[in-house]
Amino acid sequence: MGSQSVAAFLSMDSLTLFGLFAVTMMLVCYAAEDRSPWFILAFAMACALGSAYGFLQGAWPFGLVEAVWAVVAARRWFARRNAASL
Repeated sequence: MGSQSVAAFLSMDSLTLFGLFAVTMMLVCYAAEDRSPWFILAFAMACALGSAYGFLQGAWPFGLVEAVWAVVAARRWFARRNAASL
């Protein structure tokens, strides 16, 4: 990473850092979904954060799609949790 790249990374605003956090959490939780149903719930929450980021930065189609993914993931968590309790 060159000095200009480091400077650009360090100069990100708080909204961009929030989006980076949300998308990173989505990736980590999606990769770990098979380990525990709780990662599915965490993925749903990360999608909700990604949705908020999309709407806050003005990319409402991204915010809408992430909101749908959050609902889908929450339903998957609910179904997996109920299946595990049987």
